[in-house]
Amino acid sequence: MPADFPPSARLHRPSEYAAALKGRRVARGALFVVHLSREPSAQARLGLIIPKRLARLAVVRNAIKRVLREAWRQRRHALPAADLVFRLVAPPPQGSLTHLKRAVRQEADALLLRVAAC
Repeated sequence: MPADFPPSARLHRPSEYAAALKGRRVARGALFVVHLSREPSAQARLGLIIPKRLARLAVVRNAIKRVLREAWRQRRHALPAADLVFRLVAPPPQGSLTHLKRAVRQEADALLLRVAAC
């Protein structure tokens, strides 16, 4: 399967995010909580919630989003056909962007494995 991220694979509306957040929490890590909607959809769709109060710099927020999207793209074929929302719940580690990206990727891969097992 191609590892792309078309608009049909994204959550767009606040109502879509709200429905996914009302679903169950399927995984929790040091930085993120992953919510899975109760309603099945045609394909796995991704939503990201990276609040400014936890990641003050836009560079940090955007780096986190890029890493999460890439991890999701590579595992998309193994995920259930439902809406999936990653929510940042703790401030990211201080340090270089390389260190941040590595930490986010490790956690994202672990969380996506747990989601795929559901």
